[in-house]
Amino acid sequence: MTDPAYVPPADGGTWLRRSATEAGFDAARLDAAIAFAQSHETPWRRDIRAQLEAGNFEPPPDNKIIGRTAPRGPPNGMLLRHGRLVASWGDTRQVDMTFSVAKSYLSILAGLAVADGLIADIDAPIGQSVHDGGFDPPHNAPITWRHMLQQTSEWEGALFGTSDMIDRDRTLASEFRGQPGHAKGTARPLQAPGSYWEYNDVRVNRLSLALLRRFGRALPAVFAERVMAPLGASADWCWEGYANSFVEIGGQAVQSVSGGGHWGGGVFIHAEDQARIGLMMLRGGIWGGRRILPESWVRQSVAPCPINAQYGLFWWLNTGRAYQPSASAESFFAIGAGGNVTWIDPAHELVAVLRWIDPAALDAWIGHVMGALQ
Repeated sequence: MTDPAYVPPADGGTWLRRSATEAGFDAARLDAAIAFAQSHETPWRRDIRAQLEAGNFEPPPDNKIIGRTAPRGPPNGMLLRHGRLVASWGDTRQVDMTFSVAKSYLSILAGLAVADGLIADIDAPIGQSVHDGGFDPPHNAPITWRHMLQQTSEWEGALFGTSDMIDRDRTLASEFRGQPGHAKGTARPLQAPGSYWEYNDVRVNRLSLALLRRFGRALPAVFAERVMAPLGASADWCWEGYANSFVEIGGQAVQSVSGGGHWGGGVFIHAEDQARIGLMMLRGGIWGGRRILPESWVRQSVAPCPINAQYGLFWWLNTGRAYQPSASAESFFAIGAGGNVTWIDPAHELVAVLRWIDPAALDAWIGHVMGALQ
């Protein structure tokens, strides 16, 4: 009998594998889906530093790299059903930058802070418990943890030498869907916190710093101890910030990490470790009988933002199947620029990790997978 709570052994163990047929797929159609993923590589260069310096996010001089980068490898990925490995392609232990997938990991850390009582109420103003000046100005004072996590904060200011203005009026068409975008960094009147949705990396990094203040220790250390070690993940991953993002915590210099690789830094990780995180989220915060995240936090994470139904708490949602039409409406995603994807589908107990797929081909790939289900 299939164990519904199965999780893979700790790093170094063999992930239990099921054939496509055993997992409920048409084998030939699933093979076609994998071939599709392999043949639709991201248009991004293998030299990530050159990609960023060419103005992927900003034109010069705002494209200055202040965190570590690393060349990327070829496309790879894996597909799980009921926790078992059904398909994999490429080198799934290839450690690469993962860009805004890190935002979803910050959401997990926020959930741990809530569980620990470090955040008493995500609807409380951050400035009530974080006293570093970032939330003192009258416009910033009402900003809550939820506003930051839903990208509706409208936080104004500069952090580590970069102003929030750099991402004002930003769209994601060119970054995530491979479509032409328009110039960002355009001055516009700020709205009241909670009333305007805008994807803004400086504000995400401001949330990361606020979480660092509440935990009082480096966020990668918390993530390693509270998430990655219980999941049996490898020691191959790391999470970094910028050369100038060190702050004093308890008399020591601690690096505040970034929520992406916008200017370098972020999470460097492989697909197998990402699949463990995805499976934990699929299981509602449980791993092998051990609770990692409160179930209530997982539910909140995938509840639609009132002014952007396709976004939760740093997770992309598929409300009304509007984000990825080929996926189920219950699906949610951790998405990073360049074609970095974790797709979690509770309706069909699927977890997929894709590294370096062409973002414009993602929905078609999902359609291939769903078409293979019997």
